[in-house]
Amino acid sequence: MSKKISPQKKPAAPAARKLVRYSCPYCREVFDSFEAIKFHVIHLHRAQSLPEPEGIINLTINGQKYRLAVEPEWTLYHLIHDKLGFTGTKLMCDRGACGSCTVIMNGRPILSCMTLAIECNGKQIETIEGIAASSHPLVEAYVKHHCMQCGYCTPGFVVTAKALLDRNLNPTETEIREAISGNLCRCGTYPQHPKAILEAAQILRETKP
Repeated sequence: MSKKISPQKKPAAPAARKLVRYSCPYCREVFDSFEAIKFHVIHLHRAQSLPEPEGIINLTINGQKYRLAVEPEWTLYHLIHDKLGFTGTKLMCDRGACGSCTVIMNGRPILSCMTLAIECNGKQIETIEGIAASSHPLVEAYVKHHCMQCGYCTPGFVVTAKALLDRNLNPTETEIREAISGNLCRCGTYPQHPKAILEAAQILRETKP
C-alpha cells in the first residue's frame, strides 16, 4: 500500500511589524517616530504646560489654591462640604430651590448643589468660612439684628448678601429683597435681613479707602 504524501505546507509569512505611532499631548497630531514628535513639541509647544488628566481640576477656595481629582458626578457642594470640610455651606432641598448651598464663584452667587465640580476648573470660590475669616461687617450685622433662629439658612443669606455688596455698596431695600429672594428661611426671619445688609453696606461705604 502506497503511503499518501501530504502537500508541503507553505512557510508562514513573517509577522507584520507593528507600527508605533505617537500622539502629541497638546494638539493630538500623530507622528510615526519619537524623533518627529520630539521636534514638533520642542518647536511648537515649548511654552505650553501639559494638559491636565481627565478629572483633575484646579480652583481657588477662600484664597487657597487646590488641585483635586474629582468624579464626574460630584457636585461642587459635595466637594467643598464633604471632601474639603467647608461645612458652613448647607444642603437643604438639594434641588436648587432654597439657597442654603450658595457660594460665590468668580463674583457671582451660585447654587453649589446644582453645579458640577468638574465645571469649576480655574474658578475662584468663596464660602461663608472665607467671609467670616475676613471679619466682614455682614457677620456682626446679622448677629446684631437677630437674622437667624435655627441658623441653618444663615450662611446662604450672608453669602448672597456679600455678593450683592461686592457689586453694589449702596443698594436699596428693594434691591436687597430681590437679591435674597432665592433664599428661604423656615423660621421666618425675612424682615431682619434687609436691616442687617443696609447697615453692613453703610459700614463698608464709610470704611472704603
